[in-house]
Amino acid sequence: MPVREMIDTYPAEINLDRGQIADTVQALVDCAETCTACADACLSEQDIDRLRKCVRTDLDCADICEATARVLSRHTGYDANITRAQLQACIQACTSCAEECERHADLHEHCRLCAQACRNCASACQRLLDAIS
Repeated sequence: MPVREMIDTYPAEINLDRGQIADTVQALVDCAETCTACADACLSEQDIDRLRKCVRTDLDCADICEATARVLSRHTGYDANITRAQLQACIQACTSCAEECERHADLHEHCRLCAQACRNCASACQRLLDAIS
């Protein structure tokens, strides 16, 4: 896994478990990609008006996941307060996106998969947040 390999090459001490950081970053990247793909799939559906909020929520979640992955990938000048706040924001974004996608999951498989990825990502972020706190 390139994420783990990159985190393992960091030359200074990291106060958190490197494997847990890598797993969280991978969950964030996976979620961001899944949300982006779900938004695109929603735009191709016939009932686009019903999916407007889903598209917006997908894209917001993708952006927040990407930002969180970048924050977690940096360790120089580490500030636990910023990391905590970013993880909390990501957990909220993933939870909101999962809830919105679950509203459409019976009709759209891409929404079901997206909700699952968001729940997985929120859980990974919560585990890391618990480790920081």
